[in-house]
Amino acid sequence: MGGPNEIRAKFPSMEEGTKEDWDIIGSHYMPFASKVADRVLDHLRLLDGDYGGFPVDRLEHSLQTATRAHRDGRPDDYVVMALLHDIGDTLGTFNHPDVAAAILKPFVSEKLHWITEKHGIFQGYYFFHHLGQDRDMREQFRGHEHFEDCAEFCEKYDQAAFDASYESAPLEFFEPIVRKVMARPINSIYVNE
Repeated sequence: MGGPNEIRAKFPSMEEGTKEDWDIIGSHYMPFASKVADRVLDHLRLLDGDYGGFPVDRLEHSLQTATRAHRDGRPDDYVVMALLHDIGDTLGTFNHPDVAAAILKPFVSEKLHWITEKHGIFQGYYFFHHLGQDRDMREQFRGHEHFEDCAEFCEKYDQAAFDASYESAPLEFFEPIVRKVMARPINSIYVNE
Protein backbone atom coordinates (compact mmCIF):
# COMPACT_ATOMS: atom_id res chain seq x y z
CA MET A 1 0.00 0.00 0.00
CA GLY A 2 1.59 3.17 -1.17
CA GLY A 3 1.13 6.63 0.17
CA PRO A 4 0.10 9.84 -1.57
CA ASN A 5 3.64 10.36 -2.93
CA GLU A 6 3.99 7.02 -4.72
CA ILE A 7 4.21 7.08 -8.48
CA ARG A 8 0.78 6.32 -9.89
CA ALA A 9 -0.91 6.17 -13.28
CA LYS A 10 -2.40 9.46 -14.44
CA PHE A 11 -5.45 8.47 -16.50
CA PRO A 12 -8.98 9.53 -15.48
CA SER A 13 -10.44 6.59 -17.45
CA MET A 14 -8.85 3.39 -18.73
CA GLU A 15 -9.40 4.33 -22.36
CA GLU A 16 -7.02 7.25 -21.81
CA GLY A 17 -4.32 5.06 -20.23
CA THR A 18 -0.86 4.90 -21.77
CA LYS A 19 1.83 2.26 -21.86
CA GLU A 20 3.66 4.24 -19.16
CA ASP A 21 0.55 4.17 -16.97
CA TRP A 22 0.24 0.42 -17.35
CA ASP A 23 3.95 -0.09 -16.68
CA ILE A 24 3.44 1.69 -13.35
CA ILE A 25 0.40 -0.42 -12.55
CA GLY A 26 2.21 -3.57 -13.65
CA SER A 27 5.12 -2.79 -11.33
CA HIS A 28 2.67 -2.90 -8.41
CA TYR A 29 0.76 -5.98 -9.54
CA MET A 30 3.16 -8.83 -8.85
CA PRO A 31 4.26 -7.61 -5.40
CA PHE A 32 0.56 -7.30 -4.47
CA ALA A 33 -0.43 -10.60 -6.11
CA SER A 34 2.43 -12.43 -4.41
CA LYS A 35 0.76 -11.78 -1.06
CA VAL A 36 -2.59 -13.37 -1.94
CA ALA A 37 -1.85 -16.34 0.33
CA ASP A 38 -1.30 -13.96 3.26
CA ARG A 39 -4.65 -12.28 2.65
CA VAL A 40 -6.42 -15.63 2.29
CA LEU A 41 -4.88 -16.93 5.53
CA ASP A 42 -5.86 -13.70 7.31
CA HIS A 43 -9.43 -14.13 6.14
CA LEU A 44 -9.45 -17.78 7.20
CA ARG A 45 -8.48 -16.62 10.71
CA LEU A 46 -11.72 -14.60 10.82
CA LEU A 47 -13.57 -17.93 11.08
CA ASP A 48 -11.99 -18.53 14.50
CA GLY A 49 -14.63 -18.44 17.24
CA ASP A 50 -17.54 -18.30 14.76
CA TYR A 51 -19.68 -21.32 15.68
CA GLY A 52 -22.99 -20.54 14.04
CA GLY A 53 -24.52 -23.20 16.31
CA PHE A 54 -22.16 -25.95 15.10
CA PRO A 55 -20.21 -28.20 17.53
CA VAL A 56 -16.92 -26.60 16.37
CA ASP A 57 -16.14 -23.14 15.05
CA ARG A 58 -15.75 -22.54 11.34
CA LEU A 59 -11.96 -22.39 11.51
CA GLU A 60 -11.78 -25.74 13.33
CA HIS A 61 -14.15 -27.24 10.74
CA SER A 62 -11.84 -26.02 7.98
CA LEU A 63 -8.73 -27.29 9.76
CA GLN A 64 -10.40 -30.62 10.48
CA THR A 65 -11.48 -31.04 6.86
CA ALA A 66 -7.97 -30.26 5.61
CA THR A 67 -6.30 -32.42 8.27
CA ARG A 68 -8.45 -35.39 7.33
CA ALA A 69 -7.60 -34.92 3.64
CA HIS A 70 -3.89 -34.50 4.40
CA ARG A 71 -3.74 -37.57 6.64
CA ASP A 72 -5.50 -39.48 3.88
CA GLY A 73 -2.59 -38.68 1.53
CA ARG A 74 -4.35 -36.17 -0.70
CA PRO A 75 -2.11 -33.87 -2.78
CA ASP A 76 -1.39 -30.31 -1.68
CA ASP A 77 -3.93 -28.66 -3.99
CA TYR A 78 -6.67 -30.96 -2.65
CA VAL A 79 -5.66 -30.16 0.94
CA VAL A 80 -5.79 -26.42 0.22
CA MET A 81 -9.21 -26.86 -1.37
CA ALA A 82 -10.35 -28.73 1.75
CA LEU A 83 -8.96 -25.97 3.98
CA LEU A 84 -10.61 -23.15 2.03
CA HIS A 85 -13.88 -24.78 0.99
CA ASP A 86 -15.92 -22.76 3.53
CA ILE A 87 -13.86 -19.55 3.55
CA GLY A 88 -16.82 -17.75 2.00
CA ASP A 89 -19.12 -18.41 4.97
CA THR A 90 -18.76 -14.86 6.29
CA LEU A 91 -18.74 -12.86 3.05
CA GLY A 92 -21.04 -15.04 0.98
CA THR A 93 -23.48 -16.35 3.53
CA PHE A 94 -26.00 -17.30 0.85
CA ASN A 95 -23.44 -18.60 -1.68
CA HIS A 96 -20.30 -19.51 0.25
CA PRO A 97 -19.22 -22.28 -2.18
CA ASP A 98 -19.09 -19.73 -5.02
CA VAL A 99 -16.83 -17.45 -2.99
CA ALA A 100 -14.42 -20.28 -2.14
CA ALA A 101 -14.47 -21.54 -5.73
CA ALA A 102 -13.64 -18.06 -7.05
CA ILE A 103 -10.67 -17.74 -4.68
CA LEU A 104 -9.36 -21.20 -5.60
CA LYS A 105 -10.01 -21.13 -9.36
CA PRO A 106 -6.63 -19.69 -10.43
CA PHE A 107 -4.73 -22.28 -8.38
CA VAL A 108 -6.50 -25.63 -8.73
CA SER A 109 -7.66 -28.01 -11.43
CA GLU A 110 -11.10 -27.80 -12.98
CA LYS A 111 -12.06 -30.87 -10.92
CA LEU A 112 -11.12 -29.29 -7.58
CA HIS A 113 -12.80 -26.04 -8.61
CA TRP A 114 -16.00 -27.97 -9.42
CA ILE A 115 -15.91 -29.84 -6.10
CA THR A 116 -15.56 -26.53 -4.25
CA GLU A 117 -18.30 -24.85 -6.25
CA LYS A 118 -20.79 -27.73 -5.80
CA HIS A 119 -19.94 -28.96 -2.31
CA GLY A 120 -22.80 -27.00 -0.72
CA ILE A 121 -25.40 -28.90 -2.70
CA PHE A 122 -23.63 -32.23 -2.13
CA GLN A 123 -23.20 -31.51 1.58
CA GLY A 124 -26.96 -30.94 1.71
CA TYR A 125 -27.39 -34.70 1.37
CA TYR A 126 -26.55 -34.89 5.08
CA PHE A 127 -28.95 -32.25 6.39
CA PHE A 128 -31.33 -30.71 3.82
CA HIS A 129 -34.11 -33.12 4.83
CA HIS A 130 -33.98 -31.68 8.38
CA LEU A 131 -34.73 -28.23 6.92
CA GLY A 132 -37.59 -29.31 4.67
CA GLN A 133 -35.39 -29.33 1.56
CA ASP A 134 -34.57 -32.07 -0.90
CA ARG A 135 -31.51 -33.96 0.35
CA ASP A 136 -31.11 -35.43 -3.14
CA MET A 137 -30.64 -32.02 -4.77
CA ARG A 138 -27.18 -33.23 -5.82
CA GLU A 139 -28.82 -35.75 -8.16
CA GLN A 140 -29.17 -33.00 -10.76
CA PHE A 141 -25.42 -33.50 -11.29
CA ARG A 142 -25.53 -37.31 -11.47
CA GLY A 143 -23.50 -38.36 -14.49
CA HIS A 144 -21.11 -35.40 -14.28
CA GLU A 145 -17.50 -36.54 -14.42
CA HIS A 146 -16.79 -35.11 -10.96
CA PHE A 147 -20.01 -36.21 -9.22
CA GLU A 148 -18.38 -39.08 -7.32
CA ASP A 149 -15.34 -36.95 -6.42
CA CYS A 150 -17.56 -34.30 -4.84
CA ALA A 151 -19.70 -36.89 -3.07
CA GLU A 152 -16.52 -38.47 -1.69
CA PHE A 153 -15.14 -35.11 -0.51
CA CYS A 154 -18.34 -34.41 1.40
CA GLU A 155 -18.61 -37.92 2.85
CA LYS A 156 -15.00 -38.46 3.90
CA TYR A 157 -13.89 -34.95 4.83
CA ASP A 158 -16.56 -32.24 4.98
CA GLN A 159 -19.56 -33.79 6.75
CA ALA A 160 -17.26 -35.69 9.11
CA ALA A 161 -15.35 -32.58 10.26
CA PHE A 162 -17.48 -31.43 13.19
CA ASP A 163 -15.89 -33.65 15.85
CA ALA A 164 -14.88 -31.52 18.85
CA SER A 165 -12.54 -34.28 20.05
CA TYR A 166 -10.62 -34.59 16.74
CA GLU A 167 -6.97 -33.49 16.85
CA SER A 168 -6.59 -31.19 13.86
CA ALA A 169 -3.32 -29.80 12.65
CA PRO A 170 -3.02 -26.08 13.44
CA LEU A 171 -3.33 -23.43 10.75
CA GLU A 172 0.45 -22.89 10.92
CA PHE A 173 0.91 -26.44 9.60
CA PHE A 174 -1.04 -25.57 6.46
CA GLU A 175 0.49 -22.13 5.81
CA PRO A 176 3.44 -23.40 3.72
CA ILE A 177 1.09 -25.61 1.70
CA VAL A 178 -1.25 -22.68 1.01
CA ARG A 179 1.72 -20.50 0.02
CA LYS A 180 3.05 -23.21 -2.31
CA VAL A 181 -0.28 -23.80 -4.07
CA MET A 182 -1.06 -20.08 -4.36
CA ALA A 183 2.41 -19.14 -5.57
CA ARG A 184 1.76 -20.23 -9.16
CA PRO A 185 -1.61 -19.60 -10.76
CA ILE A 186 -2.48 -22.22 -13.36
CA ASN A 187 -5.64 -20.54 -14.62
CA SER A 188 -5.71 -16.73 -14.78
CA ILE A 189 -6.12 -14.18 -17.53
CA TYR A 190 -3.79 -11.88 -15.59
CA VAL A 191 -0.71 -14.09 -15.78
CA ASN A 192 1.12 -14.75 -19.04
CA GLU A 193 2.64 -18.13 -19.74
